Amino acid sequence: MIPGIPLPDAWTRRRLLGASALGLGRIALGSTLLDSLAAQSAPPAPAARAKRIVYLFQAGGPSQFETFDPKPLLEEHHGRPLPDSVRRGQRLTGMSGNQAILPLAGSFTGFARHGESGLEISDLLPHTAAIADRLCVVRSMVTEAINHDPAITFFCSGHQQPGRPSMGAWLSYGLGSLNANLPTFIVLVSKDAARDQPLYARLWGSGFLPSEHQGVQFRAGSEAVLYLRNPDGVSTDARRAMLDALARIDGDARQRTHDPEIDARLAQAEMAFRMQTSVPEATQVSDESDETFALYGEAARTPGTYAANCLLARRLLERGVRFVQLFHQGWDQHGGLPGGITNQCRQTDRASAALVTDLARRGLLDDTLVVWGGEFGRTAYCQGKLTPTDYGRDHHPRCFSIWLAGAGVKPGHVHGATDDHGYNIAADPVHVHDLHATLLHLLGIDHEQLVYPHQGRYFRLTDVSGSVVRAILA
Repeated sequence: MIPGIPLPDAWTRRRLLGASALGLGRIALGSTLLDSLAAQSAPPAPAARAKRIVYLFQAGGPSQFETFDPKPLLEEHHGRPLPDSVRRGQRLTGMSGNQAILPLAGSFTGFARHGESGLEISDLLPHTAAIADRLCVVRSMVTEAINHDPAITFFCSGHQQPGRPSMGAWLSYGLGSLNANLPTFIVLVSKDAARDQPLYARLWGSGFLPSEHQGVQFRAGSEAVLYLRNPDGVSTDARRAMLDALARIDGDARQRTHDPEIDARLAQAEMAFRMQTSVPEATQVSDESDETFALYGEAARTPGTYAANCLLARRLLERGVRFVQLFHQGWDQHGGLPGGITNQCRQTDRASAALVTDLARRGLLDDTLVVWGGEFGRTAYCQGKLTPTDYGRDHHPRCFSIWLAGAGVKPGHVHGATDDHGYNIAADPVHVHDLHATLLHLLGIDHEQLVYPHQGRYFRLTDVSGSVVRAILA
């Protein structure tokens, strides 16, 4: 048994037959024993710098050229074709037509240096610019996916195909809860975002992990979690008695079938009972000060907006929720980029910066990691007709930008670089698996040791690769 990784404690008939077929049971047993011996000699887990993560996922792919990666040469070469020496024969997407003749598009907005660090940030993000000295900007992110669904799935689960556990589910499984009365993993989706790309519940699902590790989506309105309230005529005492009876019934079923999912369902039912009290308290923001609402912006008074969700995220984090993930759609600007991304930044800039500031002034940023970014970047060349108001950028997975702040990362720091056209990485690439490995490292987890047995082998968030990006660690 791998330390900290529970193996099934009982064999069902199906599991026994599957493991024994063609003598593979003996091989699997031998492999498990070898894994156990190897684990005992494995290096100690890294010291944890973070206790919790809030991930501000900007779904759709924000353009790095209008946010965190200025390219003066694009301004100079505006309207010219992308040089063959830069493209190197690559064809990344079929949506842009003939990439060899598409014109380069300089950014319509300016950049300026901010803070003592001199971090260059777009004029579209004035509030983010004000916290420049707290940010660690990674300009050399790279992913393998070119389309939204596999790219978002890759970021959220470490694999492009559906079915793997999500980041938050892995953290719930590996670290457990900091508050037994709230879910370990909570998801918030902006109701004021453009619905350009769909989001699926599997992005915060548990995959093959026990189901109690899946993310719980909180919704705007009077009922943050569906079906949490007791039905009319059912009192709290009656609900408690029902759960006690269910536990006795499930206990009998567990002895007969040895199905661990029975325990998972019971754990979820017990959590729902405790959440009947904890969720209304956590989501009731009326006790927040006017100064706090001014920090996040007036939109924070409207439940379900990005600003309100950032404020709610802070309340959840300070109550011990391990992983909070916000999703804000609308960044997929194939056309109308100037107006579209200006609006996106206006919706998210103030609240994103406010969350970092609020965590810092409450003493939570020291052990909370904040991550901001999307699933890929955008092309240096124009998609569609190149006009001042109606051009766009296509998907670009080869290089893009994200930022991190808080526990364990270098503040006021830029990691990696792209070439002068922003088309290829020039230094220090950071793969999605590398990012996941680094997040786990900051939480005190060796990404190669957080594994789960499934279908004959051990799976992990970083699949079969990934390295900690030590250059961004404080």
